[in-house]
Amino acid sequence: MKDERGTYYTPSLQHPEVHMYVRENNGTIEFRLYNPSEPVIWEKHQWVPYPAIQQAAAMYKERETGRNPLALYDLDIAKKLLNDA
Repeated sequence: MKDERGTYYTPSLQHPEVHMYVRENNGTIEFRLYNPSEPVIWEKHQWVPYPAIQQAAAMYKERETGRNPLALYDLDIAKKLLNDA
């Protein structure tokens, strides 16, 4: 899907108003979250390259937090959306 912010998908079916935007920057796919209930997230956080997301996920795993940040960031969906755009 696409709107004025760019190409996006909905990372959570329980919260369809939340959008994960994707773009390609110098061959790297980047992600940026928008939640209308918390617009400060969009304002304060910039585009995050997928390798940085993978690094964060590894750190969470090492700390045994039980959280998986990769759950929101779907590289396959991002690639498909960008190829179709």
